[in-house]
Amino acid sequence: MKISAGLTKAINDQIAMEANASNNYLSMACWCQINGYDESSSFFFTQSNEERTHMMKFVTFLSGQGVKPVIPSTKQPSQSFKSLESICKTALKNEQAVTKSIQKIAELALKQKDFATRNFIQWFVDEQIEEEQKFETILQKFDLLGRDKLAIYEINKLLGLSASSTEE
Repeated sequence: MKISAGLTKAINDQIAMEANASNNYLSMACWCQINGYDESSSFFFTQSNEERTHMMKFVTFLSGQGVKPVIPSTKQPSQSFKSLESICKTALKNEQAVTKSIQKIAELALKQKDFATRNFIQWFVDEQIEEEQKFETILQKFDLLGRDKLAIYEINKLLGLSASSTEE
């Protein structure tokens, strides 16, 4: 069964979204590194790599189905941020947008009875639950620990620990 033009477009759009997400996290990682948040920098470098891996999964899925994926150019990510907290808020918003896009693909695949694509996309549905929870939990730390220098230092350390556990 060949993937429909509509699903192909949705998946190609997702490829672009994942590529842009990777670059956004890369920019966040650089900001963190330049501003002394080394542990957070590691966390966001890991996030960047993860998004690129997601993009590659979509690319290989399409090409494996005999459909040529569109390799996108990417948008220039923001280069400046107000704070570590603002970066985490931006990351959560980005993950929520990715979730909507993934759900759109899942819904379209189900509507078209394209069960191969539906099964493929299920992993991403589950992944997005984890991604949103991850950033919601990080943002809760700002409310729990505060926003003073010591609290930010502790949150930075927690992000570094999270990056270390993800890389293993």
